[in-house]
Amino acid sequence: MSILSSAPFSAAEIATEGLKPEEYEEIVHRLGRHPNKAELGMFGVMWSEHCCYKNSRPLLKQFPTEGSRILVGPGENAGVVDLGDGLRLAFKIESHNHPSAVEPFQGAATGVGGILRDIFTMGARPIALLNSLRFGSLNDARTRRLFNGVVSGIAHYGNCVGVPTVGGEVYFDPAYSGNPLVNVMALGLMETPEIVKSGAKGIGNPVLYVGSTTGRDGMGGASFASAELSDESERDRPAVQVGDPFLEKSLIEACLEAFKTGAVVAAQDMGAAGITCSTSEMAAKGGVGIELDLDKIPVRETGMVPYEYLLSESQERMLFVSETGREQELLDIFERWGLHAVVAGSVIEEPIVRILFKGKTAAEIPATALADNTPTYHRQLLTEPPEYARHAWAWTPDDLPTCTAKGIEIQGTQQSWNNILLRLLETPTIASKRWVYRQYDHQVQNNTVMLPGGADAAVVRIRPVEVRSQESGVRSQEDTETQRIANLQSKIQNLKSSPLSPLPGVAATVDCNPRYVYLHPYEGAKAAVAEAARNLSCVGAEPLAVTDNLNFGSPEKAIGYWQLSEACRGLSEACRELSTPVTGGNVSLYNETLDADGTPQPIYPTPVVGMVGLIPDLTKICGQGWHAEGDLIYLLGENCGNFEWGITNVEVSESPHSRTDAINCVSSPLVTLGASEYLATLHGTVAGTPPIVDFELERRVQAVCREGIRQGWLRSAHDCAEGGFAIALAECCISGGRGAEIVVPVGGWGDGEVEEDTETRRHGDAETQKIQNSKFKIQNSSHPTLHTPHPTPHSFRYDHLLFAEGGARIIVSVAPEQVALWEGYLADQLGEHWQKIGRVGSERSCLRIQVADNLPLISVELTDMSDRWQHAIERCLVD
Repeated sequence: MSILSSAPFSAAEIATEGLKPEEYEEIVHRLGRHPNKAELGMFGVMWSEHCCYKNSRPLLKQFPTEGSRILVGPGENAGVVDLGDGLRLAFKIESHNHPSAVEPFQGAATGVGGILRDIFTMGARPIALLNSLRFGSLNDARTRRLFNGVVSGIAHYGNCVGVPTVGGEVYFDPAYSGNPLVNVMALGLMETPEIVKSGAKGIGNPVLYVGSTTGRDGMGGASFASAELSDESERDRPAVQVGDPFLEKSLIEACLEAFKTGAVVAAQDMGAAGITCSTSEMAAKGGVGIELDLDKIPVRETGMVPYEYLLSESQERMLFVSETGREQELLDIFERWGLHAVVAGSVIEEPIVRILFKGKTAAEIPATALADNTPTYHRQLLTEPPEYARHAWAWTPDDLPTCTAKGIEIQGTQQSWNNILLRLLETPTIASKRWVYRQYDHQVQNNTVMLPGGADAAVVRIRPVEVRSQESGVRSQEDTETQRIANLQSKIQNLKSSPLSPLPGVAATVDCNPRYVYLHPYEGAKAAVAEAARNLSCVGAEPLAVTDNLNFGSPEKAIGYWQLSEACRGLSEACRELSTPVTGGNVSLYNETLDADGTPQPIYPTPVVGMVGLIPDLTKICGQGWHAEGDLIYLLGENCGNFEWGITNVEVSESPHSRTDAINCVSSPLVTLGASEYLATLHGTVAGTPPIVDFELERRVQAVCREGIRQGWLRSAHDCAEGGFAIALAECCISGGRGAEIVVPVGGWGDGEVEEDTETRRHGDAETQKIQNSKFKIQNSSHPTLHTPHPTPHSFRYDHLLFAEGGARIIVSVAPEQVALWEGYLADQLGEHWQKIGRVGSERSCLRIQVADNLPLISVELTDMSDRWQHAIERCLVD
């Protein structure tokens, strides 16, 4: 008789727990018997992808995880980095995708609660939240419902618990119509002398259950998160937890107070898989066992059975291991905070999880069988890229209509570059996310330095519990809340003249362009890491470390696994190149929706990169908006025009930023129209290859930007991301409330005046004549006279100049009095990879972009840009 035929469960019952037939056979082999119902459920949740990473674990091993500032890496509730001067930062990102798809408000809210518990379980006080969200088109009524619900849920929990939501990103694409993504990142400042770990220790030590009561909400949530979504998923609403942010606030304070006593040996959040996960992981990490009596667990419902206790994902619960004899000390702390706290079990020598119920053993499983010695699948990788990718890579800009300085014809209608700029600005992915972040209390705790939308990364003041008093040489308590200056900008100004040491800050960002990853997972994943580091550098922060959230479709499908594998390879390489080790994260697979025919429709592969950085001095940071009229504007990174340098024997001006060696008229792979927002939005085409990352250029450009900020040379900094060069300039104008005059040092043909070099007429050699005929002279008000090749209409595209993406590019502005120092530094550090491109205008001026032969491309009023950009999402929600 086979194992399955003798099982006390049907094949359907086993499948309902998310287990495959061969996995059930392995369970029987490990136990030496058939499991009971409770044990089957325990294996189901712990062997889900959400808990054991059985498909992704082999790929995650390639990530760099060590560094000089890494204190805690993967394997704990959160990563921890050393900020210096005794300051330590805990941070982590997690997903709550499937719950948010069926119950957006509670799904998103409890996602916030869960990531906060990961932070304060380490002994850190949460200081900031960020979110990374993906939705379908806002033209769809269901998407609008999901979008409203998710944002409301995040706002409700974060605002009530008193942790500011300071930044994030929101993308809209039909690929997420059935399966939105809700990723939440949290940061916390360590308050305990020792970092609290999760491994149980000390045979006989009591195990404490603390926090809220246990109910039937969230039943089997881990298994639910590891399956495709379908029309039947609405029936899985019990798998969505219900959160209580006010109780969580009390739990934060009680836990931090308890940790400071030194009586807590280990602590674990009851997140995914609830009691099952916390008991098994604590036991396995400590190499011991845990015995837990369910009769002692506080409940909110009657008639619960062991299966329900063990699989419930009721929120705001923790499991502690206490030092023997000090448990009452901890119980008293939780009682003062109005929370449940009971001794529910003990640490045992035998390395098993033993669950008692009504005086009998309800479950008994080796801890490692649940927590670390779980199934691992080494899947075969495709030997060549899938057909969809190879087809997409065949696209070239030659497939687009020809364009002129006046615009381009799209679907039979002539579109000016002004119209296209405005159209891109009101695209929900590019448009202001003000509607989102205005619902968040982003200034609670009074430490938010850069408000959402004001800079490329969030900036938070690090405010330790105590500060050094220079006068007395002793520590004194920091100002009370009523004594703090209400206007944070005024406080920053006061710090400039303060004799105290510089006040440090931390910057954080979440980034991923999913279209890049879909079209080329390896390059797209590298680009996500590079952009995250670039965003931190734009505010003056040194990138330190990464937490990632891998959102993908089914790894059991060849294409899905290829996407996951290639993206992990790209993330690994990029993190090594930029010295940003991975401290942990989350894997969310099976993000697919079954359509009416039962065919899975996967999301775009979306490896979200959360990155943190250190700001040594909060008085030396930058936002993205222009600062003052008359400031000079520079482009760092790959030059405008974006052609590969080749033929020489042309004039070179004195300034290295004006270098114009003859051009081969071949587009650099660093800046491309492929995979761009322009291509997708205006031409309805998702094709091409994303920009290639040049890590050497990235490191140099980012280092120059950071140094420019710290030296006080730069007044603003903003990277070129979605929408490219023109959109980045428009965002600088909108954020700063000022226009700009931009002259791009690339010539045109026919539309402007071309002055033929007299040397051309003196050469009779045919080849020389051909080369020299390609040169022309440009008069440029902001540059010395340049000699630039004259590209042909077939090799040069104005849309490429304006809207191509990539190239490690950062737009910065500099006060006129700092120009000499700044340009000297640029010449030394970046060589030819920078350009002076214009000047900041007045508050009533326009954004004007022209090529260097005085050929106008764009002239748009600031009010028009602001209206399109700021109100786009609101208009979509009203329509």
